[in-house]
Amino acid sequence: MSTVTVNISFQDALLRDIDRVARGEARSRSELLREAAREYIRRRERWTGIFGAGQALALQKGLKPDDVATEIAAFRGIKRSRA
Repeated sequence: MSTVTVNISFQDALLRDIDRVARGEARSRSELLREAAREYIRRRERWTGIFGAGQALALQKGLKPDDVATEIAAFRGIKRSRA
């Protein structure tokens, strides 16, 4: 797999935090940032799938946005009463 070098601008404080964490994990800044980018993409794709499934279910059941909000509030009320 080939690699490409890119230039990214960071505020000084953020770059210090990145370097501190990288040093603490005995790895390079590049390794840390690559992992951070992969994790962000993985998490974003996961949430896109979750929201997509929710939208499909709402469409299937003919729910409107207000219906969804009402269901969430009811569920949270049931959950609180069990605690």
